Amino acid sequence: MSEAPLRARATLRLAAVMAAAVALLALLAMGLQYRLVETRLMQAQRTLLAADLDGLAALYDQRRIIALREAIAYRAAAPGGEMLVLLDRQGKVLAGTRADWPEGLVAQGQGFTIDPAQEVALDGARWLVVARDLPGGFPLLVGRSLAPVDATLAALQRGMLGLLAALLLAGAGVGWLAARWVMGRIGRLNALADRVAAGDLDARLTGPRSGDEFGLLETHVHAMLDRISNLNRATHRLSDTIAHEMRTPLNRMLQKLSRVEGQDDLAADLRAEMRQAIRVFDSLLDISRAEADQGQGGGLVPVDLSTVAQEVWELYEPLAEDKGLQVGLQVAPGVQVLGDRNLLAQMLANLLDNAIKYCSAGDRLELQLAAGDPALLRVIDTGPGLPDGLKDAAFDRFTRAERDRARGIQGHGLGLALVRAIALRHGARLSLPAVGQGLTVEIAFPRAPGEGGVAG
Repeated sequence: MSEAPLRARATLRLAAVMAAAVALLALLAMGLQYRLVETRLMQAQRTLLAADLDGLAALYDQRRIIALREAIAYRAAAPGGEMLVLLDRQGKVLAGTRADWPEGLVAQGQGFTIDPAQEVALDGARWLVVARDLPGGFPLLVGRSLAPVDATLAALQRGMLGLLAALLLAGAGVGWLAARWVMGRIGRLNALADRVAAGDLDARLTGPRSGDEFGLLETHVHAMLDRISNLNRATHRLSDTIAHEMRTPLNRMLQKLSRVEGQDDLAADLRAEMRQAIRVFDSLLDISRAEADQGQGGGLVPVDLSTVAQEVWELYEPLAEDKGLQVGLQVAPGVQVLGDRNLLAQMLANLLDNAIKYCSAGDRLELQLAAGDPALLRVIDTGPGLPDGLKDAAFDRFTRAERDRARGIQGHGLGLALVRAIALRHGARLSLPAVGQGLTVEIAFPRAPGEGGVAG
């Protein structure tokens, strides 16, 4: 089983989600910090503006407009981060740090209070200003530049973005390392599952197990596999024992029937039934042996599957033609697989025999073998196919459709079960592709490793 793509790995997705969550929390914290700093800086500017207003109010109390004009003219000679403009009744500038009253700015209220203050944009910069109408009709403008605030906030933004990028990189790095560690532990279990799925029920993880959750999981998996192996061996022993013990007395009864006289028809029927029962037990034994050897490489050698397919086809082609079937053979030459020649021939014979049995005159039967990795073997027929309810259980033992019994078609539902057991013995993948009519059995064989002579 190949590894899942990076985007599909749950551990990487979890690491990405955790990194994103950390980054989001950091972003929220930075946003809160940014707002707090902005509020404090604006409060500081309001405090300075209030102090300016208080000073101007004290001068106004002493000598009214004259004192304000002198103070503003003095401060305009050495401007800082402030804006001061005093107009006369006709709107002309009496004194100020700028030569005119800002366009669109309307004086609000009277006196030297800080509220209401306004934020305005002048000459590409932001200002916090207070515009008042002093007694006698003298507009007064007092303001503080917000450029220091904007510069501080811009520097804070750059720092926060840099910190956020560093957090994302650090989170991604830590998440990647954590994901790699978790994937390594999960990979051990996946490798074990692959070996068990291939039929090696005795496969186990090597090396010491840790005391964490993964180690506990490995312990549970080993205990489960031990239990499965024991049950599987017990099942095989039981089926083998039953088959052997039942076949022997049936053979003895066949021998005794040969001495029965005067009831030839009854004896012939009994002999036919017993031979059929013996064939069932033989099939069960074959299936048990194939399943017991599943996942074991011993006894498998490079086999020319093309030659085996052609030889088996030559045996069954006359039977298909006698039944009135249209036949076709498409076998690529030189297709080699790692296998047991006799078992492969038996598997093909079962498939062809099964197809011929269920097809009617005029149906088509075709055997295909395509080279590649994997090599694909297909047995295709246009017969009645499988009922929808039997597709999932087609390869189980003793599976038969009711319509077959109604049509009087003989069988015990063991042919496809043996096909599956032999396919699994060879590490092949067995499937039933969807077709419009009939039944297609497809077997995908892995490529034979290395080079070697051809058996048989």
